[in-house]
Amino acid sequence: MKKTCAFRISVPVAAFFLLCTLLQSARADEGSGHHHHHAAMAGPHGGKVLHDVHPHAELFVTRDRKLQVTFLTGKGKATAPGKQSISVICGKRTSPTRMKFARKGNSFLSDKALPKGLLIPTVIQIRMSPKAKPTIIRMNLNLKPCSRCDSLEYACLCDQHRHTHGKKPSTGRKK
Repeated sequence: MKKTCAFRISVPVAAFFLLCTLLQSARADEGSGHHHHHAAMAGPHGGKVLHDVHPHAELFVTRDRKLQVTFLTGKGKATAPGKQSISVICGKRTSPTRMKFARKGNSFLSDKALPKGLLIPTVIQIRMSPKAKPTIIRMNLNLKPCSRCDSLEYACLCDQHRHTHGKKPSTGRKK
């Protein structure tokens, strides 16, 4: 005689377990941090969009190697600066370049140029208001030209992870 194990679950019990599973996965996604995906986009000057701050900001390297930070609207257009303050430390640890920023039009412009080189370790500190906790962004500012588009690598939208076929990124050298 062949024995079979018949395990039956009623429809209401099965629905309950399914609901619990869905709620558990939703709760896990909720608590694990910043999950929504940002579409690759160039800033209004062709720079890198910093998604770490809200409103988002564009980091752009000018022709004279100064840094320009522009805050953006939800549609990616430049907006008038508010009470934000920005500082940057970059270059070699043994002789870092410390930059302060002043308002210039709809942007903030650094008081100093970037140090020599094409790959510059950079720490950006942005305060959205005088009493706000600063947002710290660490990056290697890569000033080499991209081999696939006319942007510099730091602002390039066609890197190995997000190649944008059919869409040519805007140039990183508009100023």
